Amino acid sequence: MKIWVPSEEAAGVLADLPDVECVVHDGRGPVPDGADEVEVWIPPLIPVPDTPGLMASMKRLRLVQTVTAGVDPYQPYLPQGVTLCNARGVHDAGTAEWAVGAMIAALRDFPAFADAQRRGEWTYHHTGVLADARVLIVGYGSIGAALERRLAGFEVEIVRVARTAREGIHAMEDLDALLPEADVVVLLVPATPVTTGMVDAGFLARMKDGALLVNAARGTVVDTGALVAELVSGRLRAALDVTDPEPLPEGHPLWNAPGVFITPHVAGSTPASTRRALRLIRSQLLRYLAGEPLKNVITESY
Repeated sequence: MKIWVPSEEAAGVLADLPDVECVVHDGRGPVPDGADEVEVWIPPLIPVPDTPGLMASMKRLRLVQTVTAGVDPYQPYLPQGVTLCNARGVHDAGTAEWAVGAMIAALRDFPAFADAQRRGEWTYHHTGVLADARVLIVGYGSIGAALERRLAGFEVEIVRVARTAREGIHAMEDLDALLPEADVVVLLVPATPVTTGMVDAGFLARMKDGALLVNAARGTVVDTGALVAELVSGRLRAALDVTDPEPLPEGHPLWNAPGVFITPHVAGSTPASTRRALRLIRSQLLRYLAGEPLKNVITESY
């Protein structure tokens, strides 16, 4: 059985499996020969060029196991009869940790203080604070739960929103009423046709003056032009690990908008995520070879 894996480390954790041939394809070099023989594909963290064409050439493909929670680069092009599994849980710790760090950095003006340090200026002033804030988590799944655990000691109020309402968790239909009361709005929703552009001018207008938008989801969830307008007005602030477009091109107005802190989609790029991804890859392949049910099978959008 031929498996394409994204790294030598991934090949290493599968090296002892019988009758398995691992070929490393990290998406940066030429496409290896033998795509038509691939039965299991584990794509790299950053999608390869021409994913639709590559998947179409995999005539024996039966399983796509991503190393990301998001599957939007693959799901629309999945051939009939191929199982798609995501990496739910792998990036929970890293993404939740980034969100907490981004909130504190933005609220306490760390980027501005860092700029002042480079200029050699002592810019004393009061800052915002996370304590006593109402934090609205939009897209409350495993990452949202991990974020809530990490916020437990920060004396905040958590408000949870998910696609489906359940005990202690609001439905998306409640957002209009919840946004005006939130000090921090954290986006953790998946990229789907429904969530594309959901944070539009109307959404942003309903946020309270001085609120912080934290996007650890996908850039396409936010209307970039509408966000830039709010930042330029000084009414809202933002901490973004993802943007639309991405990568953010040189000269884009978002780079120099006031009140925004940007990182280059690194929330889940940590050693902890790598270790957990390798464990998932091995456990899934053992299940696949044994004919056992796989974890994290995508049956609908998510």
